[in-house]
Amino acid sequence: MTIAFYQKLAEKLRSQPVVIATVIETKGSVPREVGAKMLIGADWIFDTIGGGAGEAKIISQGRSLLETGQKQRAYIDLTGEVNALKEGICGGQMSFWLERWSGPEALNLAESIVLALQKGQSLHLITPFSTEETPIMGPAVRVAVNRQLTPTALIECLAPPPLLLIVGAGHVGEALAKVAHLAGFQIAIQDERSQFAHPDLYPQASFIFTTAIDQVLQQVSQYPALYVALVTRGYPFDLAALASIFEQNIACRYIGMIGSQKRVQIVLRSLREQGISDAQLDSLHAPIGLEIGALTPGEIAVSICAELIQVRREVGGVEEAGGVGENS
Repeated sequence: MTIAFYQKLAEKLRSQPVVIATVIETKGSVPREVGAKMLIGADWIFDTIGGGAGEAKIISQGRSLLETGQKQRAYIDLTGEVNALKEGICGGQMSFWLERWSGPEALNLAESIVLALQKGQSLHLITPFSTEETPIMGPAVRVAVNRQLTPTALIECLAPPPLLLIVGAGHVGEALAKVAHLAGFQIAIQDERSQFAHPDLYPQASFIFTTAIDQVLQQVSQYPALYVALVTRGYPFDLAALASIFEQNIACRYIGMIGSQKRVQIVLRSLREQGISDAQLDSLHAPIGLEIGALTPGEIAVSICAELIQVRREVGGVEEAGGVGENS
């Protein structure tokens, strides 16, 4: 699950108990995978375990569990052979583990998960299928996301979300932060103009930097999945950022730069003059974004985010898609 899921869990636990519904087994054609989760509150939900009538059944059982606290397995049949009108006709079957999280210990665990993921660390979450044991967090390690289902527990490795460093806090940067956050990226903003790089304009951002770009790159270079989008107000800022990335040999899964073909060629020529190799420059996506005829800041942000997702999936990214939001 993404960091947004555990941030929402921690937020809600500060005032109320929450039931987590986790997919623990699937057979045949089903809408979600083992490990998919949903938060269930008394009058709200967050994320999805598949939608439709089957999900509605799990929500109902989860709300009953809010009252009883009795952990339990739940089951839906989507084959269309049994209770088709009530549960669905996707063609498969799904089992779930429903567990109520509440109190200081649960809140501490949720906050610890969020803190580790924000620091770029991976961790193990072990959910025992027991009425006596509670979930625990294992050591933070840098490993790929995987899940191991045993007869007694679900063991998950939670990876930090990819970090998108948006360089330039103008109109496009503001729109991109919104869209990319929705797509599951953790957001960082860099712009030396503090009136632009401001929390009021970027409530999605985990980090807002108003220091020089070379210093910022040193701070974020430890992230295992770093994406950089240059949407600055002028090519000198692009040039400074790119020179710093290539000279410091910052490992990036994606580097994109906004601008016309003329602006791009000016920057590339200047970088070559500084000794940056063509092999390094081949990694640059410029002009940034997929070609969809985008004109407005919002449309440009969508085209950039589409390219980010394309790269994320092409490289076999292990991060999962973000939550679908809160519904009543």
